[in-house]
Amino acid sequence: MIPQRWLPLAELVGARIREFVREPEVIFWVYGFPLVLAVGLGYAFSSSRPESPVVDVAQSPRAEKVAEHLRSERWKDESLKVDLLPENECKARLKKGKTSLFVVAHADKIEYVYDPARADSTQARYWTEAILSRKHDSENAISETHITERGSRYIDFLLPGLIGMNIMGGGLFGVGFVLVDMRVRKLFKRLMATPMRHSDFLLSLLVARLVFLLPEMASLLCVGYFWFDVPIHGSTVTLLAVILIGATAFSGIGLLLGSRTEKTETASGLVNMLMLPMYIFSGVFFSSKRFPDEAQPMIQALPLTQLNDALREVMLEGASIMDVSWRLGILSAYALVTFTLALWFFKWR
Repeated sequence: MIPQRWLPLAELVGARIREFVREPEVIFWVYGFPLVLAVGLGYAFSSSRPESPVVDVAQSPRAEKVAEHLRSERWKDESLKVDLLPENECKARLKKGKTSLFVVAHADKIEYVYDPARADSTQARYWTEAILSRKHDSENAISETHITERGSRYIDFLLPGLIGMNIMGGGLFGVGFVLVDMRVRKLFKRLMATPMRHSDFLLSLLVARLVFLLPEMASLLCVGYFWFDVPIHGSTVTLLAVILIGATAFSGIGLLLGSRTEKTETASGLVNMLMLPMYIFSGVFFSSKRFPDEAQPMIQALPLTQLNDALREVMLEGASIMDVSWRLGILSAYALVTFTLALWFFKWR
């Protein structure tokens, strides 16, 4: 039995769900298209080769000499960024996508540790070898260690980014654009005659979006886990919390975007204006750490950056709810502030 206070909200959520189910093409774009995108990109990037070499050298007796050689030479008018770090840290940076490969300078050989499915790793490997071959290290033997275990491949890095991208698109288009479309179709005139609060109406859009989100995320995670063998090291409860809080944040942004927008063309432009910088800077296809340190405060302030990083930390590193709590705090602040502002600015006409 639903309490009288929440009856309007329940009816509004039910109406939104019925409207959604009656439109088969919408079901495809919400559930089918993300799966097609995930499978297509998964196959493409599991063997493709994108750019930008960054090299670490694992600490050893000969490491300083090798690092000095790499820093002092240029190849094809490009300089490699080289850091000298402990081997464990080199492995962690490679796993998180912060570097392209790392070099281990043994007494009798040079070992390159990298993922051959990443273009920047393959490029950095041959650039590094070309530079070292011009020095007197060229007589040393060479060995390779390919990174193929679960959690260290590019597809493992990519899938959380795709999940975050879909959560963002669902919140902005599935809430903000829908709100504007309802205004354009004059549906608000009918809703104005019903006994309900503005907050119930806006909250119903947010709740309905979360209801639609769960099957979408479950299907993407299943495809990743069973098809591409992407691991989920962390708790599923923590992962669910990250997904729901991230979806609430982007749904709040979508509500704010549509609270006063009167044309679908304007809404489409605003949505794309918000999404494009996050596609580029928030680590969907490559690590956000690749951008200069000066840009990091702006990048870390983007909600998609926090969502993608939290998803990767839970799925690939087994992070707990406490480990990602500060990221969830930022996303919760986005949700609270944007929903409050949307409620304040919303207009029926």
